[in-house]
Amino acid sequence: MIQRIQTLYLFFTSVLLGILCFVPFASFLWEGEVFRQNVWGAWSTGTESSVLAFGTIPMGILTALSALLPLVIIFLYKKRGLQMRLCIAELILLLGVVIYMIMFLFRSSSQITDKVAFSIVDLFPILGMILVVMAFKKIMKDQLLIKSLDRIR
Repeated sequence: MIQRIQTLYLFFTSVLLGILCFVPFASFLWEGEVFRQNVWGAWSTGTESSVLAFGTIPMGILTALSALLPLVIIFLYKKRGLQMRLCIAELILLLGVVIYMIMFLFRSSSQITDKVAFSIVDLFPILGMILVVMAFKKIMKDQLLIKSLDRIR
C-alpha cells in the first residue's frame, strides 16, 4: 500500500539524492582559484559567473537515476516482488555513486595542492542506502504477511 512506512523511507531517499544533484559536495583550491564540486562537475567561483572547469556527467546521471528510482518503486506498491528487486538495484546504484565520489576525490586530490573541504551532503548516498535497506525490510515483511494470509484462506 502507498501509505506504508517504506513509502516514507523511499521518498526521503529520493529527496536526499535530489538535493545531492544540485548542492556542491566538496570545495577545493586549485591553481589559486576556488572550485565547488557537485555531481555534474567542478565549477569555478572566483569570477563573476560560474565557469565549468571539468565535468563529471556520468556521476550526475548515476545520481539522477538513483534519485528517480525510489519514486518509481513507491508507485509499484501492488508488485512487492518487483519492489524488492528494484530496492536491490537502488542499493547497487547508490554504491556506485559512493564509489564514484570517493574515486573522483582521491584521483583529483593528487592534483589539488591545498585542502579539500567536504560537505554534509557527502553522507546523503550512505543515508539513502540505509533508508533503502529499511524500506526493503518493510516490503519483505508485507510480502510475508500477505503470503501467510493466503495460506489461511
